[in-house]
Amino acid sequence: MRPLEPIDLAVWRILPAKLLATPAQPAMAPEGRFHHSCQIAAYASLSPEGAGVAIQRYLSDTVGRIMVPMWLEADCVADERGNKDASVVWQDIRATGQLSPTWAISDFARGAGAKAMLYSSRSRPDLSHVVVFDPSCLRFVGPVRSFES
Repeated sequence: MRPLEPIDLAVWRILPAKLLATPAQPAMAPEGRFHHSCQIAAYASLSPEGAGVAIQRYLSDTVGRIMVPMWLEADCVADERGNKDASVVWQDIRATGQLSPTWAISDFARGAGAKAMLYSSRSRPDLSHVVVFDPSCLRFVGPVRSFES
């Protein structure tokens, strides 16, 4: 992990439309690429295109979604972009009963005091995402728009 750095930039989240009133809400799933065991994680992307790429795996449901522009301001951010270990298909590993190796990466960042962590898109390494461990670092900036896959 590179040294922790501050960050102050726009990010985009694609959320179920019912979460419009709480756009900084962490992921509701008990496990994700970078969270487990009741940890807090709000996932976002550094571009609208990245947000669209990130959500593709989850679009088999019929949930109506919105794209929410937000601002991320955090004083300690880990940068794991380019780390291939952060981009594995963690769901396949979990399906075999093993712990996701991505959890060790985010656990280390959390332990170092990171409030968020940047990482590369698995399917489009030229795009970047962020997992926010402290959602108070996120603020809504709008406007919201509907998301069509």
